Amino acid sequence: MSIIWTIIIGFVAGIVAKFLMPGPNEPQGFVLTAILGIVGAFVATWLGQALGWYGPGQGAGFIGAIVGAVIVLAVWGMISKNRRA
Repeated sequence: MSIIWTIIIGFVAGIVAKFLMPGPNEPQGFVLTAILGIVGAFVATWLGQALGWYGPGQGAGFIGAIVGAVIVLAVWGMISKNRRA
């Protein structure tokens, strides 16, 4: 059940992260933004468990998922910027 919860939180976090980090290098599609948010939630969960903030089986909270999604969107922006150049 925690994986499903992480996906749901990541979906919402991706949408929030897109509003927090607008710019020309953001993903243009709703689906891609949602996928990057889900990846960000999984990154936040993995990083939180690695640092000892979350126990095994615990997922990132909403704020952690938003931070993870912003990080993934920033990396996406850097990668897409390098492709265009």
